[in-house]
Amino acid sequence: MSCERFGTLADGTAIFIWTLTSRAGLRVRAIDYGAAITAIELPDGRGGTVHVALGFDSLDAYVAHRGCLGAVVGRFANRIRHARFTLDGREYHLRPRGGAHHLHGGPDGFDRVAWRGEWVEDGRAVRFSRRSPDGEEGYPGNCDVAVTYRVADDGLTLRVDYEATTDAPTPINLSQHTYFNLAGHGAGSILDHEVQLNASHFTVVDADLIPTGEIRSVDGTALDFRRPVRIGARIDAAEEQLRFAGGYDHNFVLDRTGDGLELAARVREPRSGRTLEVRTTEPGVQFYTGNNLEGEVPGRGGASYTRRTGFCLETQHFPDSPNQPSFPNTILRPGETFRSTTELAFGPAF
Repeated sequence: MSCERFGTLADGTAIFIWTLTSRAGLRVRAIDYGAAITAIELPDGRGGTVHVALGFDSLDAYVAHRGCLGAVVGRFANRIRHARFTLDGREYHLRPRGGAHHLHGGPDGFDRVAWRGEWVEDGRAVRFSRRSPDGEEGYPGNCDVAVTYRVADDGLTLRVDYEATTDAPTPINLSQHTYFNLAGHGAGSILDHEVQLNASHFTVVDADLIPTGEIRSVDGTALDFRRPVRIGARIDAAEEQLRFAGGYDHNFVLDRTGDGLELAARVREPRSGRTLEVRTTEPGVQFYTGNNLEGEVPGRGGASYTRRTGFCLETQHFPDSPNQPSFPNTILRPGETFRSTTELAFGPAF
């Protein structure tokens, strides 16, 4: 483990970078700003390492980039229609982000603020915490949130644990927005990656990518990943859902059997043989293929992160849940504790 100064925000807040390392060679770096994962390094099979998460070299780059790269997003990850919802008979208005709707907690959401980092579990994990004050981005109540990153001592698994409490009823939906490219962060297109999702259904969206309320079977659609499928095989198919998103940017309803950690996704990069398995306690996962990456901010080592050079698997509750009573509940109330866990298990190259 190590902790070093990464930079300073305009208001004088010092931001540190925290490094976790396993004996098997997994190295994870995260910063106080946005509780963002800046790097995930794996053994490359040739005595070196490879970065499989997109990231930046400087704090200035994270501040300049508006795409939540590597960050924790909240209070409510994903979208809320018309940036408003009604709770206990009162209507709340949120700050829009990316148009007329609310996205990833608003323009100054959890990805755009400083968290407090600290070592926990005798240095085997790093915990980031903050208080989201009443009214922040329009949300009710003071909400205390924390995310803890752990790496397995002798493996290639990163565990992410979320917690939240509140003093007033509020929506909560925390997720992690790391972009992956298992061939290497600057290796170009992710279209040859093979993806399998443990999901027989998805939440249908309209042209603004807001759920309509319909939960539809993936059967016979380009969103059927129940068996491994190359991302590029059907991404440009002539289907309305893909046209709306410019590719994949959909919430998949996981085929869960209980409340514990269950499989959400498996990904394989065929050239290296490198793999990623995602397990979660959440009911859904947003599969996003970097359709809006533009490369406007140079990535690590000057890499260009352009369209479809990274993919996300954002474990989550369903988008727009505060406005969709048939979706799983996302309202956290005083006296309750929100808890969620996701594990990212990597497999080595050939």
